[in-house]
Amino acid sequence: MITEESILKALSSVVDPDLHRDIVSLGFIKKLTISGRSVSFEIHLTTPACPMKEKIRSQAVEAVRTVPGVEKVDVTMAAQVRRTIELTKDAVKDVKNFVAIASGKGGVGKSTVAVNLAVALVRRGARVGLLDADIYGPSVPSLLGPSASIETRKDGTILPAVSCGVKFMSMGFIAPGDKPLIWRGPMAHNALQQSLFRVQWGELDYLLVDLPPGTGDIHLTLVQSIPMTGGVIVSTPQDVGLTISMKTFRMFQSTDVRILGLIENMSYHRCPQCGHREEIFGHGTVSSMAHRLQVPFLGAIPLESRVREQADRGVPVVEADPSSPLSQTYFEIADRLAAAVSVAGFDSPPVKNVKEPLP
Repeated sequence: MITEESILKALSSVVDPDLHRDIVSLGFIKKLTISGRSVSFEIHLTTPACPMKEKIRSQAVEAVRTVPGVEKVDVTMAAQVRRTIELTKDAVKDVKNFVAIASGKGGVGKSTVAVNLAVALVRRGARVGLLDADIYGPSVPSLLGPSASIETRKDGTILPAVSCGVKFMSMGFIAPGDKPLIWRGPMAHNALQQSLFRVQWGELDYLLVDLPPGTGDIHLTLVQSIPMTGGVIVSTPQDVGLTISMKTFRMFQSTDVRILGLIENMSYHRCPQCGHREEIFGHGTVSSMAHRLQVPFLGAIPLESRVREQADRGVPVVEADPSSPLSQTYFEIADRLAAAVSVAGFDSPPVKNVKEPLP
């Protein structure tokens, strides 16, 4: 007779490659049913962006088939993103993970990376929001949704804009075009607070926060207002960019923000005519730094004119041409980021905000 115990024992041989534990002890097996010689069950992974989903499924099928008497195995793959933070403020209480996207200096393509990662995660099946926290130089509306808009309700709450399946908010909606925001630190602080807690984000698996370059008031406001799941640093491979990015790295360390990974943007350029590869800003320095710092290296993104062309149109390249090699690079980085968030969720229990944010 086929028993539930024998099936679970067989499945305990399947190990999640990121969490390094078997899928039974992780609680991934749901709705296990045995009917004669047929076995069916669901595997609930921690992210729909799991790059090893099919491998885990095939290993589970093969493991169950080793149980004497089993002739048919039916596996359904599902995903439920694990919560790493618990917030009490209504606007963000249903956000499971906050991820900061940062850089040491401007001009490294951080916002373009953030937008494409957000769309990539949506295309993987996740619920994603994007907060453009660059108060003085907001670019997300231009990159993601030039025709999108926010809606302010009578009670003062805000419905975020939506484009490519991503919910997003930016000060670019408040000061559109070339209108400047001539604000001192406290005003920028309050603007970020309102973007976080007045916007009705709804249920989100990931809320990415596109930080301004460097380290300053906005960064401190963010980490003091909410417990962050972690941060990602985007850098070019050139020495000066990487050196300045390390200031952001140290800032995350000093404010107890987990480093989810480093990304090397503008890593190289490949001529579309002859295929010659040229490393304009150098290559590989960010991955080497990640290795020395013992943090994940999420990937290298090439420098391509297609990125700029799609940005000018307000349609991210991942949305415009998801099957292109460039888009696949973004998908791979998004998958690794989602895996890093999953690891963070299992390393420690959800962090609660002990301080009520300012009104």
